[in-house]
Amino acid sequence: MSTRRSKFQLSVEVLNQIKQGENKPTRIMYSANLSWKSLKEILHSLTTQDLIEEIIVSRSSKRAKKRYQITAKGENVLQYYSMVSGLIEIEPRD
Repeated sequence: MSTRRSKFQLSVEVLNQIKQGENKPTRIMYSANLSWKSLKEILHSLTTQDLIEEIIVSRSSKRAKKRYQITAKGENVLQYYSMVSGLIEIEPRD
């Protein structure tokens, strides 16, 4: 049985993918195994909290091409999450 990921876990996963070099929205979506709607909500949340930065690469007649990069604040969140998750050991349910 699979367990559902919390919004916090999804946000951390998106931060990890961006840190590892995935900067295009579609690639982030696939690598984090998310739906487009969920990804848009998470990217908006992370951007408003200054954990990632949205960069407009070019504007075509229809839409702007966006790329994302992690900020120093986002790096700190990942570092603290790594420290805390190392302290807590969660055992699977039977």
